[in-house]
Amino acid sequence: MAKNVKSLLSRWSSRVFLLELDGALQYFGIQKKNWGEVKVPWPFSKFHKQDRCYSLLVCSPDRIRKAKFYGELKDKLLRHLPPGCDFAVISSFLPNVKDSLIKGYFLKSSIENSSQIERLLSDLEQHDPVSVCSYYGGEDGRWTQHLWSRAESELGRMTKKYYVVPAEVPPCHPSALNMINSDVFYSFDEACDVLKECGDIIPEATSVLEMLPSRVEAMRKPDFPVVVIEGLDATGKTTLTESLRDTLGATLLRSPPECLSPWRARFDQEPPIIRRAFYALGNYITAEQISQEGMKTPIIVDRFWHSTAAYAIATAVSGPECNLPSMGSEVYSWPSDLLQPSLVVLLTVDPEERKRRLRNRGQMETDEEKELDHNRLFRLRVEEAYWRISGPACVTVDASPSADLVLQQVLLLIRGKCHL
Repeated sequence: MAKNVKSLLSRWSSRVFLLELDGALQYFGIQKKNWGEVKVPWPFSKFHKQDRCYSLLVCSPDRIRKAKFYGELKDKLLRHLPPGCDFAVISSFLPNVKDSLIKGYFLKSSIENSSQIERLLSDLEQHDPVSVCSYYGGEDGRWTQHLWSRAESELGRMTKKYYVVPAEVPPCHPSALNMINSDVFYSFDEACDVLKECGDIIPEATSVLEMLPSRVEAMRKPDFPVVVIEGLDATGKTTLTESLRDTLGATLLRSPPECLSPWRARFDQEPPIIRRAFYALGNYITAEQISQEGMKTPIIVDRFWHSTAAYAIATAVSGPECNLPSMGSEVYSWPSDLLQPSLVVLLTVDPEERKRRLRNRGQMETDEEKELDHNRLFRLRVEEAYWRISGPACVTVDASPSADLVLQQVLLLIRGKCHL
């Protein structure tokens, strides 16, 4: 195991592991000694002692390399694992320690496949930034974890043995401690740094960086009010924003801005840290457009910071919405160097009505929109994240009635808040 991997795995016996299996989140810990009668954590209590289990954690200190390899590792494993091998997501973290989260994959198979799997994992461990563990069930029902380690002065593998034990559910999802400037970017400079770091592997990043405004331009407050319309797809944003433009004589802008369209497909294929940085910078370009056009007319914006942050937060955290960072957490704060709108309106419709509208539109869905349709928990996390973001907070409007009624309701809000 490389030295930089070893340094990232410090305090190993203090780590807690989060296994996402069959849609459920299960936490377990490890200890160096067998202290006698200890309850075996689920799902290990349901495994058979003949089962062979393994975990791989991606441990590169280079955040860009780590993010890209995490996605590539999944593809590699799914191509080469034998049939019948169960595959799940696992992560490891130090409780309440920021930036200690390490992500990876968990495998479960029969003893007949163990030789093939261990050859694959051994090759990965020698050449890639991964930490590998195997898990074995004993006659007494206890399970042990064996951390693979390759001694520098000897041939062959050495292992460190730990006992698998139950762990308390942490007060917040471990991803919440790893989210700032990883999944959600709160400054122009932090998002820029990510694109600069991946410039040698993504040539398009340089083109995006050349388009960016200065920090001052992204913060300049316009003379006229700025109204942002937020909401999931098929909640009526396009119809409403165009009606507001015509009624108020306003300028309509969209985020991400049109100038980023040539590169969206490219960045949508990248790991979350790169993709999120790209869309965060799109908000700063839109902010520059707002400051320029807002000197002449009111501004209506179809999506802005709330969408970027809400989807990122909901994607980073798994499980029910109670796993989101608590209300008031810094992850819901508005970036200090980004122009703030005068009013943010969040359109909502019944989930079934939204699906019906999507079917009638017949348009291609983004991956996140497909996830909204198939994963109720993800949709609930997105909606809850929208409501928790402050600076300013969203004003919710039911978009189920006719387009004219929704328009009149939003116009009342704008006239009351923005005095238009």
